[in-house]
Amino acid sequence: MTAENKEQLDETRIFINGTILTLDADSSTAEAVAVRNGRIEAVGPSKEVKQRIPGESRIVDLQGQTVIPGFIEAHGHFPFSGYDAVGVNLNSPPIGSMTSISEILETLKKKAAGMEKGKWVVGVGYDDTNLAEKRLLVRAELDEVSTDHPVFVNHISGHLGTANSLALEAAGFNAQTPDPEGGVICRDVRTGELTGELEETANFLVTNLATNLTVEENLAVIKWAVEDYAQNGVTTVQAGFTDEKLLTGLSAASQIGQIPLRVIIWPDAELSEKMIEGKFETETHNTEFFQIGAAKIIGDGSIQGYTAHLTEPYHTAYKDDRGYRGYPVTERKAMVELVKKFHRAGMQIAIHGNGDATIDDIIYAVDMAQKECPRDDHRHMLIHCQTARYDQLDEMKRLGITPSFFSAHAYYWGDRHYNVFLGPERACRQNPARSAQEKGIRFTIHLDTPVTPINPLLLVWSAVNRLSTGGNLIGDGERISALQALRATTIDAAWQIFQEDNRGSLEVGKLADMVILSENPLTVDKGQIKDIRVEQTFVGGRRVYKRNQDSA
Repeated sequence: MTAENKEQLDETRIFINGTILTLDADSSTAEAVAVRNGRIEAVGPSKEVKQRIPGESRIVDLQGQTVIPGFIEAHGHFPFSGYDAVGVNLNSPPIGSMTSISEILETLKKKAAGMEKGKWVVGVGYDDTNLAEKRLLVRAELDEVSTDHPVFVNHISGHLGTANSLALEAAGFNAQTPDPEGGVICRDVRTGELTGELEETANFLVTNLATNLTVEENLAVIKWAVEDYAQNGVTTVQAGFTDEKLLTGLSAASQIGQIPLRVIIWPDAELSEKMIEGKFETETHNTEFFQIGAAKIIGDGSIQGYTAHLTEPYHTAYKDDRGYRGYPVTERKAMVELVKKFHRAGMQIAIHGNGDATIDDIIYAVDMAQKECPRDDHRHMLIHCQTARYDQLDEMKRLGITPSFFSAHAYYWGDRHYNVFLGPERACRQNPARSAQEKGIRFTIHLDTPVTPINPLLLVWSAVNRLSTGGNLIGDGERISALQALRATTIDAAWQIFQEDNRGSLEVGKLADMVILSENPLTVDKGQIKDIRVEQTFVGGRRVYKRNQDSA
């Protein structure tokens, strides 16, 4: 702990002369908030807060700025936004600069040229629908990058990838290898030879090989990610779909102070089964800063990767198949068995479901689990929930399922959902946050980082405005207010993971996880919410980020 941070914990600081958005049950506003020993001591009018605090205290002048609870990542994959520290960023605008396959190949060649022979060359974030060629990379192109290195390029969705010949060989894939359950090893329809394209579980297998980093590389990734999250006001991060190795590594990094943020772990199905069988000890890992949460199940894939499982075909045919609807990663029967197992064990469950066919399967599985073993307030989560139909929202409410919507899709892929993947009707009801609110369903919104950058203010802006990168309104009827969007990234996100008693709002006794913003998101023009700056970020009263080193 630095001397500055120890001083911050020992003294009482009273933040005044600004706007305090408490996000409590009444969404009340206050003039001052007092902090000591990592907790909130008082909230209210400035005069009363000063009188309520005994002894000396330091006054922090907000100079008209706004304080809100720290943003809570409702769903993401920490620390992989930090993979830029060791890999190659291949994102296209508005995230990155890649606009063609030739640019991607040249960038990968430059990376390979400076690496020791045999090391993996890994590119992340490439989006075929944002490239001039409008197609996926293939093995032959990555063989041109290098025949000395395994080369693997992960799609922006995280559900697809392309490997060169060495990478396929390292994974044990050849023309005779059968597709793994819940995935596809793509083949040339004429020759049967591998194209290098991999979907879902096949992609995950190679991703695990490609991202097997050294201790030094892992620490570099974590350092990058911590800075990324802190400067965007995120105080609780999430590592969704975490295996035993990653959990253990993040736990160690947290305990030695490398991660000054709060971490919520969602173990994958395999690790979750070990936990309920008593083969993995959880209590040695749980601390105030690190906690193991819901069991994570993958139901299907990605809409923009054509692997989400829909009840009706994709708007534009995939590989000339007009009836193509995607496919499940976890079939209904297997889904039911997994959900029942974790539900019986008393675990909370988070299930990835993008397509409405998979959402049907998830609802059915939770219904079967509840009938077999009724539980009150289980808060099982339906993650992404992008193409949820209105009848499915009714079933979620009946069963106590809480959705987390990937609302930033309207910005990053809205035009392509409208014109390519889903068509106008489904695109406009995608991520139906307003409908969920009107039905009385408590929900959150998320960015699924590193699929999209960790930028909660852009997420709030997107949920409020639903504008695409092309400036088009995608689903006016599903827009929500700035207040509702803020709650969905703070107190409702805390509630969704059973942490509402200690974080998510600025109330006496809660953790002093706070963010100072340059402007008030509730009063600024709604089109400018994404332009608000994060000035400072505090976790347990310790400042982990300050934009201007001369500020208070």
